[in-house]
Amino acid sequence: MFRLIARAQFKAGSEEQGAEAAKLEQERTVQGLMDRGEVMTAGCFRWERNVFVYAECVNRLLEPEELLPGLAPYLEDWPGHAEKRKWIPMIDVFHFNEPADYEHWLRKEPVERRVGRVAHLKPEMAASYIYYHYQLQEEQAFHGPKYEIIAMHENLLFGYQEFPAVVEPPALPGKLTTKGTPENWSDSRMDLHFQPWPDGHLYFKPVEQLFACYCKE
Repeated sequence: MFRLIARAQFKAGSEEQGAEAAKLEQERTVQGLMDRGEVMTAGCFRWERNVFVYAECVNRLLEPEELLPGLAPYLEDWPGHAEKRKWIPMIDVFHFNEPADYEHWLRKEPVERRVGRVAHLKPEMAASYIYYHYQLQEEQAFHGPKYEIIAMHENLLFGYQEFPAVVEPPALPGKLTTKGTPENWSDSRMDLHFQPWPDGHLYFKPVEQLFACYCKE
């Protein structure tokens, strides 16, 4: 099992056409990948001109273009490689749990909601955020939602969640044997890590879901 999270940006003025194209891809492309057993869960979310894709790939890590080929005409080019790209992979910076195998990752109960959310870190606090979260993740200091994941590109965080949350011990062992996670998580001062929104809100805000689906639905 491989978890894909990637970010793209709609061209100015093409946001609505791009959003409609994404919705069409659920039936045109994503469902076919699910029917062939290549994808377990997939979702596409929009915030302003940003578009995010989340997918649980069964046998190999799929490219975003394989899931959403019809979006290409509506997306900006990103520099940074010899050939410009439409999609930027986002780095997994935190998860409570990860797939041990296909059976472990199957949902045992119906999912009521799948949510995408975004937040901005203060750029100077990105290293500290990763430090605390990697430590918590690999020390398995406490348990949290099985399917939750947070990914980062630049100082933008994108998180995927499912409700009702499933909380269970990780099936795979952690990579650290240290005990450095603060006993009281509030001592990590996550409130100092986030860039406030214009309305003063800290942390994550939910974004628009263009589609979200699961292989058993």
